[in-house]
Amino acid sequence: MPDATRESAFDLLTAVLERHRPLEEALTALPAQDSRDRAAGHRLAAAVLRRMGTLDAVLEPFLRKEPPEPVRNVLRIGAAGLLLLDTPVHAAVGTAVDLAKRRGLAPFAGLINAVLRKVAVAGPDALEDLDAPRLDTPAWLWTAWGASARAIATAHQIEAPLDVTLKPGMPVPEGGVLLPTGSVRFPAGTRVADIPGFEAGDLWVQDAAAALPAGLLGVQPGERVADLCAAPGGKTAQLVAAGAVVTAVERDATRIERLTENLRRWGLSAEVVNADAVEWSPPGLFDAVLLDAPCSATGTIRRHPDVGRIKRPRDVQTVVQAQDKLLEAAARMLRPGGRLVYAVCSLQYEEGAPRVAAAVARGGLRHDPFRTEELAGLPEGLTKEGFLRTNPGLWRDRGGMDGFFAARLVKD
Repeated sequence: MPDATRESAFDLLTAVLERHRPLEEALTALPAQDSRDRAAGHRLAAAVLRRMGTLDAVLEPFLRKEPPEPVRNVLRIGAAGLLLLDTPVHAAVGTAVDLAKRRGLAPFAGLINAVLRKVAVAGPDALEDLDAPRLDTPAWLWTAWGASARAIATAHQIEAPLDVTLKPGMPVPEGGVLLPTGSVRFPAGTRVADIPGFEAGDLWVQDAAAALPAGLLGVQPGERVADLCAAPGGKTAQLVAAGAVVTAVERDATRIERLTENLRRWGLSAEVVNADAVEWSPPGLFDAVLLDAPCSATGTIRRHPDVGRIKRPRDVQTVVQAQDKLLEAAARMLRPGGRLVYAVCSLQYEEGAPRVAAAVARGGLRHDPFRTEELAGLPEGLTKEGFLRTNPGLWRDRGGMDGFFAARLVKD
């Protein structure tokens, strides 16, 4: 019988590495199957993507020449099972050989069998002398992250915990730990559907760092607020729960459906607008705007290890142009004295402070630094310029956090 986990993992790796499709998008395109098989396949594919440089380094001494990419993916799956997921040798090797035969790679079955048995003999000792953080990080990202590269890459080595945001007044669910910033953290591998209160709409998944920008907007009850690029809705929910009158703007019609469904399930109400924020003209000016702009998403690699495999330096330049246009549009939506929080889940310098400087240089906005008391739960996230800057290397003893940049601007 086919092994559904390995079949799914192989299809996911093919989609990411050969077709450059995001892992989550590839997951939704998989044929219908048991949810546990899908989850296991996703976990296996994510493990390969997270530790791909290390796995390739382990395999290299046992390969006389470069195998075709599909064969290498089968080998990666087998090696990940042996070295990272404690899969028994007979299962890891046997399922890899069977997978190769089912995928038209039968001529390589002997090679796969021989190589994986050598990896099994080498065992975990094969990992000891390798610089895993460096091997598992694309060179351009390692260079771009500078002095923080090793701390960030080390944090990427492990699966991220699950963070949720609670509705105001809700108790911390059993098994969760309240973080200093107000988010609640559960161990890696926790199924959100199993958390008490999820089905009732009392909480939503949101990394601890991702929950910060909405709070830094400091909305007051009754204020008119725009949440631009709003899907899937976590930040919209935070703003509504704080008492704001929120207009959530999202240009992707599919993501609008998810946003609308999420708000319905959470029992929260906001005006939802399907429009490109760059071109949209609101009927009136807002007291505040939250712009969580499209970005390279390199701050989410620990949760989405495919990002490091499909993004390229040119992608950063593309999103920078879009970010500038969105900042211009957001400024037009604000009343005089209104405030704007710009945020990106990126670790790339170009998407942070330079975008704020460019917005100020265009006129009409001034930088309003965050204050120490506003980040009392995460003082290490406040830069000397008054920006928010997080990275996966922070809170290492607690399980880390995503990489985010945020800044506050005020309209003159």
